Amino acid sequence: MRWPAPTEFVHLNAVPDPAEWTRPGLVQFFSLECPACVSRGIPFMRRLHAEFGDSVNLLAVHTSRGHRFYAREQVEPQLLNFARDYAKLPFPVALDLDGSVAEFWQTQGTPHWLAFAPGGELLRSVYGSQEGAQTRLAYLLGEWVSPSDPTEG
Repeated sequence: MRWPAPTEFVHLNAVPDPAEWTRPGLVQFFSLECPACVSRGIPFMRRLHAEFGDSVNLLAVHTSRGHRFYAREQVEPQLLNFARDYAKLPFPVALDLDGSVAEFWQTQGTPHWLAFAPGGELLRSVYGSQEGAQTRLAYLLGEWVSPSDPTEG
């Protein structure tokens, strides 16, 4: 499994690969060069964190896949400034410098979301940040956090 190494995390603590997760999680692949990521994807991730942050793993991975390649010393300071100072992201951010993590997970572009069950099973792979994608992801997280009572009905 290809996953960001601890040294590839540029904001907050490193997150182990999903096989080690004890709770479900959502990973967003994004790029600072992606207007949809910056204007819709990242703000949506912030809202998910506000609602579900204590119950799920949330992580953003900045990838060069589908975008221009920059050397680490070019992109890391901008990414850290964005995550820490501009967007004040409350979840970890990793750098997929060569795009290999995104390629491993067969992302279609940015933003692309991967939803994992505890233990690492990939449950959903969703491309895009439009309302339909956001709704599907929010419902999924809602199911994880507050499963419906089978006696209700």
